[in-house]
Order: sequence, then C-alpha cells, then structure tokens
Amino acid sequence: MSEKSRLDEIKEELKKLDISPTIFARKEIRELPDILSLDERIVYLVEGRNKLNNHHIILVATDRRLIFVDKEFMYGLKVEDFSYSKISSIQYETEFLLASIDIQVTDDVVEIDGVGKYHAELFCEKVRDFMSHPEQHFQSKSEPSILDQLEQLGRLKESGVLSEEEFLDQKKKLMEKL
Repeated sequence: MSEKSRLDEIKEELKKLDISPTIFARKEIRELPDILSLDERIVYLVEGRNKLNNHHIILVATDRRLIFVDKEFMYGLKVEDFSYSKISSIQYETEFLLASIDIQVTDDVVEIDGVGKYHAELFCEKVRDFMSHPEQHFQSKSEPSILDQLEQLGRLKESGVLSEEEFLDQKKKLMEKL
C-alpha cells in the first residue's frame, strides 16, 4: 500500500468521524501514515498548542494508543505515544470557546491548550472509554476468540437455534482450530 493511499484512508477516517482539521494541522496529518500501523484506526483527533513550547500539535486517539504529533519546519518531527494502560487520568478545562486537556501519564502530565471546547470534551470522553474498557475495543476489531465462539454455540443450542447434531459438528470444527 502506497503512502498516498494510506494518507487518503486517514483523511477518509477523519471525514467519517466528522473531524475537519484546520490548515495548521496539515503538516502533522501528512506524517500519520508513517506513525500509524496499517491496521491502526483513529478514534478521535484534536488539535491545539503544546503548553511547553507553544507549537501547534495534534493529539490522536487510536484503537491502540494516544499519540502527540508535533511537526515544525525548523525543529523536525516529534512524536510521543502512550498506551491507554499508562494513562491514569485525562481531564479538560474550558474557558469561553476553547479548552485545555491535561493527561496524567505515569508520573508526568502532558498538556495541550487551545482545543475547541466541544472537541476537548468528546476527546476526553472517548479516551476515558478506552481506559475503562480496553479489552472491549480491541476484541471488537478482531474476530471473537474460539472460547467466545464456543460459548455462543452453547447459547444457540440452549435456545433451540441449533440441534444437538449441528452443535457437535460446529464445536468439532472450532476445537480443530485450537
């Protein structure tokens, strides 16, 4: 898959999520094909300013991790990523139309300013959802485990959808995959 087509995929994902990055985020968005793995999906994206150096940055929540991307002409590219399991809290503070997001990662706080109020709230909500149920999100992206499939077969048999013979046949096929 070429880099351009991956960039087009990313732009489509953002469009489906109803995210319209500003012109200021264009250079960071262009870097995403090299940062994200091929099967990694964006859950939400916000843009704002890094409180430390006042650079324009994007903050990307994917189905695997949280990523800060800072692409500056003079300073090159800076990428920091954090697994959801390392994030102990995420919060936002609003002021008029803008908000700031503070993320507690292990013993460090990462801060981003100048985020749209609505986007900050939605972003924090989506990240909290991943933090509280990470296994749900990861399993939903892949096939159910064989154990899950066996449990589902058992329920189908109990409810009368499958006969004993159909149940045993399907169970045998699943057991062969183990």
